[in-house]
Amino acid sequence: MSLPLEGLSAIVTGAGRGLGRAEALELARLGAAVVVNDYGQPGRDGSGEASAAPAEEVAAEIRAAGGRAVAHLGDVADFETARGLVDLAVGEFGKLDILVNNAGILRDRMVFSMSEDEWDSVIRVHLKGHFNTTHFAAVHWRGRAKSGESGVYGRIVNTSSEAFLAGSAGQPNYAAAKGGIVGLTTSTALALAKYGVTANAICPRARTRMTEDVFAGFGEPAEGEPDALAPEHVSPLVGYLASPAAAAVNGQLLVVHGGMVAIVDRPKVAAKFDTAKDAFTYEELDGLLSPHYAARPAGETFAAAEVLGLKRG
Repeated sequence: MSLPLEGLSAIVTGAGRGLGRAEALELARLGAAVVVNDYGQPGRDGSGEASAAPAEEVAAEIRAAGGRAVAHLGDVADFETARGLVDLAVGEFGKLDILVNNAGILRDRMVFSMSEDEWDSVIRVHLKGHFNTTHFAAVHWRGRAKSGESGVYGRIVNTSSEAFLAGSAGQPNYAAAKGGIVGLTTSTALALAKYGVTANAICPRARTRMTEDVFAGFGEPAEGEPDALAPEHVSPLVGYLASPAAAAVNGQLLVVHGGMVAIVDRPKVAAKFDTAKDAFTYEELDGLLSPHYAARPAGETFAAAEVLGLKRG
């Protein structure tokens, strides 16, 4: 019996540790050949000996389990580095089938305290990084389709966040980047569908080195108890979205953590007002909108804070 991703090749960015590592291992377990990308470079261990970069360690772990994997060390927020990453996958495995964008950083601060660099760096790594790899993957798939190849297969899984859905007050840069990623995903889904490519986004909740401060208040699991925030709760959904079984899933946003997957519905129009004249005036808008908002719950915004309360069961 063949594995669901057998014969397919994948890129996972930010895969040296945490969530990306779990995703790379899961794709390999399901049969994919994997390019493991991470910005982390080789270092030194406690004895001063040279140590492998995290991406190289994950690639070696996949190969040791009988899979195929190569490491790529580089910053996907750099346009040419992203080009090289896609070229590596095609050169090593003959084609690219799956792109999982996971690489990211945090620079949390309230909007009134945030520096320009804290804003720019998070937008660059998350949003530009997602665009860069998506661009070159899309060029690859479109080129194959335009050359007459039938049955082009492409899967993109992007990483958004509940911070975007709920409007995390201390993460304006991160929430903005993750919201932008959803827009990039839905646009890409529509643009590439005719080439046999799907694009979806997930909002994972996972305890990793990057999020250890964010989830400090959630507490560690008791001894012998499973961790509801383990990255391994997220990686199976990535494997599914990357598979042929998910061919009908496109342009979707899913929240996943702790044995739970929730499908987020698209925004809907809550109310509509028409002018009684040729154009609205301030006075007419005041008479229509002020009573409408006065009747709504205090503090309610476009943010969907209720997603933070989602849990299994």
